[in-house]
Amino acid sequence: MKLFTVTPADIRRALLLREEIALLDLRYEAGFATGHPLFAANMAADRIAIEAELRLPRKDVAIVLYDDGEGLVATGAERLAALGYTNVSALDGGLKAWRDAGYQVFEDVNSYSKAFGELVEARRHTPSFSADEVAKLIADKADIAILDVRRFDEYATMNIPGSVSVPGAELVLRAGQAAPDPETTIIVNCAGRTRSIIGTQSLINAGVPNKVRALRNGTIGWTLARHTLDHGADRRGAIGPFEGGPANARDVAYRAGVRHIGASEAKALAAQTDRTLYRFDVRDAEEYAAGHLPGFRHYPGGQLVQETDMAAPVRGARILLTDDKGVRADMTASWLAQMGWEVYVLEGGYEGELEVGPPRVLPKPDPAHRYRRPYEGTDVAERAMQAYLDWEYGLVEQLRLDGTHGFYVI
Repeated sequence: MKLFTVTPADIRRALLLREEIALLDLRYEAGFATGHPLFAANMAADRIAIEAELRLPRKDVAIVLYDDGEGLVATGAERLAALGYTNVSALDGGLKAWRDAGYQVFEDVNSYSKAFGELVEARRHTPSFSADEVAKLIADKADIAILDVRRFDEYATMNIPGSVSVPGAELVLRAGQAAPDPETTIIVNCAGRTRSIIGTQSLINAGVPNKVRALRNGTIGWTLARHTLDHGADRRGAIGPFEGGPANARDVAYRAGVRHIGASEAKALAAQTDRTLYRFDVRDAEEYAAGHLPGFRHYPGGQLVQETDMAAPVRGARILLTDDKGVRADMTASWLAQMGWEVYVLEGGYEGELEVGPPRVLPKPDPAHRYRRPYEGTDVAERAMQAYLDWEYGLVEQLRLDGTHGFYVI
């Protein structure tokens, strides 16, 4: 089929003008992780039939396809056309042309979320403890609460001794129960850096009375410092916000530019067929399965901030969040807004008829095609872990050189 082509400059202009664009890398994830434009999203050509209609809800959205010389674009375009997508073009010259134009290429996956986390730390000077400092506090039986903000399955695989699972967007909702005494120091950890930075800063932004510190470099830093991780833990933080937390979360969202809307405004947004609207329920999977608003996809708030490119590959789209308690939606929305998204939080809606059933889960790709993260599993080489941290440290400068991000930090 005959494809229109666009130049790297055309894509850069669309990003700077906040136009809707889905820049899709058709390679397998392992190839994508070797380098891609900041706002590219990975959708392997042989997964288009599985993923496209969930991740690209508007059939006439502008889609630009590229590879790095593998010859995947024609196949990808045909598969999208077969699904009814009508505005598909190709990046003229592929990834090589992007590089030749002098534009930045970012390694790894979820790169712009991670770069944003580094920018937050650089701008807000998010406080942290080293692995050795945390290990000493544990040994001294200090008054601390270690909150692990990763997905529960990651936490169960390996965790800091004594830590409790409180996935990212749940922090403001559960910190009051996890650390009811304001004198308790809260330590937030993830596997590397991003989620612990965002989690720590979330609690600070929302005015938690406790002293809060990130565990610097997460379980990677813990391992590199020769400390031992536990395995198989199942401790989960219970709901219990600290005093003023929910109201403060709303204020944080307001300061970030998030708009709260009712059912009639949400319906009007959905009716605007010339714009892409992503609708996400940011609660945990069990709550979602017990009853959720029709049309909302499950995506826990912490993961939504961490892997926004996977959830919402159309840069420039709108995002509408829902949460029956409000706190998680407000905190998640506050971060997405700072990442340059037009974000709304839906007020109420749970008093009507709800759909019941588990979240839709996309089948996992072939392990041979997947990029092995240097922070997952228990058998990662120390050299790979250190290289990953070194890469993260350089992301703020790379954002500056790229110039298309539109991030700001409140």
